[in-house]
Amino acid sequence: MSKKRPGEEYLSSAPSTATGSSPDHEVPAATPAPDPKRWWALAVIALAQLMVILDGTVVNIALPSAQRALGMSDAHRQWVITAYTLAFGGLLLLGGRIADLVGRKRTFVIGLAGFAAASALGGAAAGPGMLFAARALQGAFAAVLAPSALSLLATTFTDPKERARAFGVYGALAGGGSAVGLIVGGLLTEYLNWRWSLYVNVPIALAALLGAPAFLRDRSGRRSGHLDVPGALLGCGGLVALVYGFSEAEPRGWSSPSVLTPLVAGVVLLAAFVWWQSRAASPLLPLRIVRDRVRAGSLATMGLATIGMFGVFLFLTYYLQVVLGYPPVRTGLAFVPISAGIVIGATQIAARLLTRTAPRTLMSSGMVLAAAGMVLLSSLTVHTQYVTHVLPALLLLGLGMGLTFMPVYATATAGVPAQDAGVASAVLNTVQQMGASLGTVLLNTIATSATGRYLHSHVRGPDADGATLDQGMVHGFSVAYRCSAGVLLLAALVAGLTVWHRTPKHAGHDAPA
Repeated sequence: MSKKRPGEEYLSSAPSTATGSSPDHEVPAATPAPDPKRWWALAVIALAQLMVILDGTVVNIALPSAQRALGMSDAHRQWVITAYTLAFGGLLLLGGRIADLVGRKRTFVIGLAGFAAASALGGAAAGPGMLFAARALQGAFAAVLAPSALSLLATTFTDPKERARAFGVYGALAGGGSAVGLIVGGLLTEYLNWRWSLYVNVPIALAALLGAPAFLRDRSGRRSGHLDVPGALLGCGGLVALVYGFSEAEPRGWSSPSVLTPLVAGVVLLAAFVWWQSRAASPLLPLRIVRDRVRAGSLATMGLATIGMFGVFLFLTYYLQVVLGYPPVRTGLAFVPISAGIVIGATQIAARLLTRTAPRTLMSSGMVLAAAGMVLLSSLTVHTQYVTHVLPALLLLGLGMGLTFMPVYATATAGVPAQDAGVASAVLNTVQQMGASLGTVLLNTIATSATGRYLHSHVRGPDADGATLDQGMVHGFSVAYRCSAGVLLLAALVAGLTVWHRTPKHAGHDAPA
């Protein structure tokens, strides 16, 4: 009697519907013929993914220029970032379910076109309000586009080796897009102007739009399904409230009613959302998706990884520009090693090993490498050289992110019925977005508090000189980096304890209608 290997129940993206089968005997499903245009489809999906991830940071370096040009106040400038993350993080679950109901290819095209239009509107902004609205629209269309892109990838590649390579590319873009955004933002701001940090999305979206009808294949949608309106209101409202509360914590403080009220409201709404999903006839988020231990472990690993990782971009940007005096372009180029490390880790290491190595081994190893990079960054001083400390730390961080994100994407989307692929992808994107928002706020609060304590104990007169201010800033960054290292080690532990199954041998297939 043949026994299944551990995790063999995850070898198909859709559960078997055959009757009379036992755990020890299973009739293998016929593997569908691969789509001959699948690699062109990957190029189209990759363009869209790069645009969405890149837009999370491309505006960061351009923000000071945009603030001066539009007369934006210091109190309101954060909304250039927050408007995007609020809409993106809050609407992802809704976007994923719309993709399942309407059809992933159709929503992919709608998301691309809307994102391009919103980017053009933001680039032409005549005032702060117009720019804030455009950024919110970008986030809303990204919430439709991102889950459609990932679910299309998950259902396009069925061969295990090809699937590993495809998710390697996707993982590299997911992890490296933020660093690429800083590079592109610096180049566009210094040599053109801040508006091009938004206009740059238009040609990228148009290129993907031209390829989508020719290379993407998908079913037309679920005619029998309907949208869970109460679930959408509860889930989206809870996520928006949480993201808003986190975003307001830095300027207002954690004890402010403007922070506590939305955070409490978000928790209450999400609790009501979970309760409703267990009773709804057509739930926005079928709870079976997150009850699976391997998938839940992958999601937790992604959330902890993004919490620990995203502070590096914020702190290093300030360290390079303020402490070391780098101009915008040089600051952006300084992040090239982390992008290179991600690409190598995801496409050349993880993608080659995933078909014969347990995902938890790659995830845990990647998080340990990233934690080592964070520890190295925690030793930075105002006189540290880039080549001796920053460069090796960025390489370790990049390799760690590439080794982690690629198997997380592959594992978290495996074993999902085809009709739920969109919402499963949305859950993963939501966890990543919420982790980035929470990590940036928490780590920045830790760094700011540590800097304040340092200055309080080292400044005897009424004012601090520039050197002391720089030392206080770097001290705050070092404390935050040590906290990041702890979070990344916790992610390694979670992956090692929960993701116990091997990589799925076959992916699901969604034949076009």
